[in-house]
Amino acid sequence: MESADRTYLWTHHARMKMRHYRLTEARIKRVIRHPVRVEESIVAGAVACMQAAGGKGYSEIWAMYVLTARGRRTKTPQRLKIITVWRYPGRSPERDPVPADILREIKNVIRAF
Repeated sequence: MESADRTYLWTHHARMKMRHYRLTEARIKRVIRHPVRVEESIVAGAVACMQAAGGKGYSEIWAMYVLTARGRRTKTPQRLKIITVWRYPGRSPERDPVPADILREIKNVIRAF
């Protein structure tokens, strides 16, 4: 499951959860690019986004990520580091939305590649 996409970094935990919930990289990228809801995560500096999943019963697919810093010496571009993904069975309660300026910065990183 090695990706040639340089916009995303995947943690081992995220890969394990993707296997557990039978989610693909493409599905998680779609959740991040076109979320139905975006909220501040319980992890400081992280963002959680959601899309409804198709199927018999209603469920939601969530992805939690952080925006990585640019490298000073190596000039590496900013990327999205996927921390974890999960499937929520049912409708989750709404919490704190992410500020608009942070969402604009994330969209610019996604569009850059």
